[in-house]
Amino acid sequence: MHGFETLLPRPVSVTPLPGECAWPAEVTVRTGADLPAEGYRLEIDPGGVTLYTADAAGEVYGRQTLRQLAGPDAFRAASIHSGPSTVPCGVIEDHPRYGWRGCLFDVARNFRTKAEVLRFIDLLTAHKLNVLHFHLTDDQGWRIEVPEFPRLTEVASWRRESMVGRHDGPERDGRPHGGFYTTDDLREIVAYAAARAVTVVPEIDIPGHARAAITAYPELGPESATPWEVWTSWGVSTSLLNPVESTLDFFRRVFDHVLDIFPSEAICLGGDEVPGITPAHYRLVADLARYLTSRGRRAYGWDEVLDSADLPPMVIGAWREEAAGIKAAEAGHDVVLCPEDRVYLDHRQSDHPDEPIPVGFVQTLEHMYGYEPALDGPRLLGVQAQLWSEHLDTVRRADYAAFPRLCAIAEVAWSPAGRDFAEFLPRLRDHHLPRLDALGVEYRPLDGPHPWQTRPGVPGRPR
Repeated sequence: MHGFETLLPRPVSVTPLPGECAWPAEVTVRTGADLPAEGYRLEIDPGGVTLYTADAAGEVYGRQTLRQLAGPDAFRAASIHSGPSTVPCGVIEDHPRYGWRGCLFDVARNFRTKAEVLRFIDLLTAHKLNVLHFHLTDDQGWRIEVPEFPRLTEVASWRRESMVGRHDGPERDGRPHGGFYTTDDLREIVAYAAARAVTVVPEIDIPGHARAAITAYPELGPESATPWEVWTSWGVSTSLLNPVESTLDFFRRVFDHVLDIFPSEAICLGGDEVPGITPAHYRLVADLARYLTSRGRRAYGWDEVLDSADLPPMVIGAWREEAAGIKAAEAGHDVVLCPEDRVYLDHRQSDHPDEPIPVGFVQTLEHMYGYEPALDGPRLLGVQAQLWSEHLDTVRRADYAAFPRLCAIAEVAWSPAGRDFAEFLPRLRDHHLPRLDALGVEYRPLDGPHPWQTRPGVPGRPR
C-alpha cells in the first residue's frame, strides 16, 4: 500500500484514518464551497471516496492524488495489476500556493510533434502544473500556421541545418529541421490542455528572435546584401524587426489569428534579448501590448520590456533576476518569477564531464528544490520553469533535462513554504521516480546520466 507520505507535490494537510479502501473505487464528486480556487478535499473511508472540489481544476488534482495513492502502476497506459488493491483511509485537504505554476516549452528551436506536446501536457497535469508557456517562434523556426501569411509555414518553419552543440565555429549537422502546427492542431492542443486544467499561453516573439519571420517576409526586417535564411545558429541574433507601421500591422493580424485560437488571458509577445534596440522598437512592443489589451487580453513580456514607455498593465516574466520582478510589481504589473539562475531546465545538472552538452549554470535537483521566491504579495502570480530546446533535439533529451527537476519546481509552486530537501528526496526517489518509470519518462538518474544519455564530444558553453 502506498501511504500519504508518498504524495508529490506535498499536500497542505493530511489526516490518516484507520482502514483501507478497495481500489478502484467509486468516487463521489461534490462541490466544496469552502475550498479556495483549484482546491480539493479527499475523504477516503472503507466505503468509498468522496472528492470535494472548488472547481473543475480541483477535481483534476484530487484525482491525480488518488492516482498517486494507488501506486506506480496507476500511471501506466493500461492496467497490469491482478488481484485486489487498496488506498489508505484518511482526509486530504489541499490547494496550490500559487495560481500560476508553469513550464515554458520551446518548440521553435527544436520542433516537437503534436503527440509529443500532448504527452508533455499530461506530464504537467501529473505534477499539478497548470500553465504551458508555448514558445512558438524564434530565429530558428516559426511553428504556427497563419493562413493569411502562408510563407510563415512554407519558408520560416524549417532551416537547412543546425549548430552542433554550442560553440563559436562553423560546425553544423547538415540535417534540415522543421515542422509546424496547423490551426486545427493548435485548437486540439488547447482543448486537450483545458480538459486537464492546463492553460496554454502562446508566445510570438518580437522585436528580436524574429529572423525566421524576416526570412519569410523580408520587408519585416532590415535590408540585407544576401538573402535571409532561417538561422542555423544558437544564441542571440542581431536581426530585428523594422519598427514601422507596416510591421505593426503585420503582427496585429498575426495576433488576431493567435487570439482566435488561444483563449488564454495572457498572450506573450517576447521582448527579450534585443541587441541594438531603439526607442522605435520599444514603441513597437508597447503598441502591440496595447493592441492585445484592446482585444480584452493581457500582454506577457520578458522583463526587458520594462524599459518601454507607455506600457499597459502586463504580466512580466522576470527571468534575468528577481529584482526585475520587484520593479515590475512596483510599476503596477503582475509578475511570473522564472529566474535564469534557479529554474532553467536546459542548464547543466552537474559539473561532471559526462553531463551532456553542458550549458549555463549548475542547477542541481537540490538547488531547484531550494528556490524560495523573493517577491510576495498580490502582484506575484506564481513561478515558471523554462525548458529551452537548443540542445534538446529529441523527447529523450527533453525528458532528461526536465525530470526530475521539474518535480521539484512543481512542489515549490504548489506546496506551502518551509520545505525540506531531506524529506523530499526519499518521496521522490522511492515513490515518484517509479511513477515516472511507469509513464515512460527517461529522466536523469539521481547519480548521473545513463551511458546512452551522454553526448561525448558535443561542445557546450558552461557558465
